[in-house]
Formats: sequence, structure tokens, C-alpha cells
Amino acid sequence: MSTSQNDFTARHYAPRAEDYVTSQVHAAGEDLDQIESMLREQGASRLLDLGCGGGHVSYRAAAFAEQVVAADVTAPMLDVVAKTASARGLANISTQLAAAENLPFDDASFDVVISRFSTHHWQDMEAGLREARRVLAANGRAMFIDSIAPPAPVLDTHLQAVELLRDASHIRNYNLAEWMGALARAGFAVTSITPRRLRMDFDSWIARTRTPAHHAAAIRSLQKGASNVVQNQFSIEPDGSFTIDSIAITAGAVRNM
Repeated sequence: MSTSQNDFTARHYAPRAEDYVTSQVHAAGEDLDQIESMLREQGASRLLDLGCGGGHVSYRAAAFAEQVVAADVTAPMLDVVAKTASARGLANISTQLAAAENLPFDDASFDVVISRFSTHHWQDMEAGLREARRVLAANGRAMFIDSIAPPAPVLDTHLQAVELLRDASHIRNYNLAEWMGALARAGFAVTSITPRRLRMDFDSWIARTRTPAHHAAAIRSLQKGASNVVQNQFSIEPDGSFTIDSIAITAGAVRNM
């Protein structure tokens, strides 16, 4: 059995595929509206939904792109996406089993590359960004959406701890400086950054990942024992619900690489 982190993530999410298709947190949001606005403005011949999860980017993008490819490391997730796309009559969505770090596509084969709430699961974030840049056309556009870590170490440590307890496949929520450096090294030129605050309802947050009860209890213990600095940053509520930061970064390819 493979011991790679991507294989671990695939096994971890295989039994949770349906949960992410039906998740209302993932099925809606201002970030999806932003994606639609970008696609209404420019359209796309081919669009890559990188780390597609439940496929919500693909479903929204299908009306504005000739072809949408939903790629993920979890085969059952792709099966559910294909079934959902068929049920919705979205014949221009296809699926591809692939890790972000090793995409089976030709250079410059997509007009748009979008990754939404996936990067914190990638085995090698910078390798995944280099692959996203490689498959993006010279005049194409990319958008990366993810939850991010605050720059202060005490806040970063708390976020990574509760994320890992909740989801054993979690690798890292990167902070904005890490994102900017990694994108530049991968050959992207950032054109806009849209920050958002996202409230996580504790019960549905742990239900989606089927977090073991003893891990959920450990998260609550960390929250209750946290300093005022942590409590205030994450707006921790009596039931454990809390608020995190996210960003939507749009970028194009640096010319003359």
C-alpha cells in the first residue's frame, strides 16, 4: 500500500464523497459568485477544476466554459461528481484522477485553472502551483481560493492544531506571505486578492469529516483553554463555532519565463 500523503488523503475522503457534494458550505458562497463573474467576463474554452472535491466549481463553471475538467486524487469523489453532473445535464464536465503535483495534461492546455479549498491538502503545495502554471495558457487566468493562517505564530499554531485534529489529511493552511512567495516562484503574477471571513458551524464542520468524538473533544478543550488573543481572532463561540480567514487570489502567467 502506498504511503504517499496524496494516497492517504484519497483514502481518507473516499467514504466522505457524498458529504461534500451535499455540503451547503461548499455549494454556495461569495467566492463561487466571484468565479462566475470572472467567467462571465472572459469565458473559457477549457477550464481545470483542480482538487475539485464535491465539484461545486465545475457545476458553476459549466455554463461559461466549453469544457470543464474536474481533477482530484479521490476516485469516489470523482464518481459522485460525474454522477451529479450527469443528473444536472452538464455534459461538458469530465473527470480526471490526478494529483496537483503531477497533472496528466499538456503544457498550456487550459484557459482557466481554479482551485478552491484544496491546496491545504496537497502533498507539495509549490509543486502543485508549478503544475498549475505549466498547464495554464500564456494569456490564461488562475484563481486560488483557500482558508489561510494568520501571520502571528500563536494564531497559526492554534489553527493548524484544530484543523489536524478535525481532519487527519490536513497539511497546512498557508499564510498570505507564503502564498505570495510560492506563486511568484511558480511563475504567477498576482492581479488581485480578495479577503473574506468564513464562519464554521462546529457541528457541521466536524460532521463533514466524520471527526472522531475524542478528537472533537480535544478541539473543544483547546478552544476553551485558548488565550484571549486566540479567542478574539477566531471569534470562538460557546458551542465551538468559530470564524477563519480565507482569500481568493487571481493570477496570470508571468511572461518570458
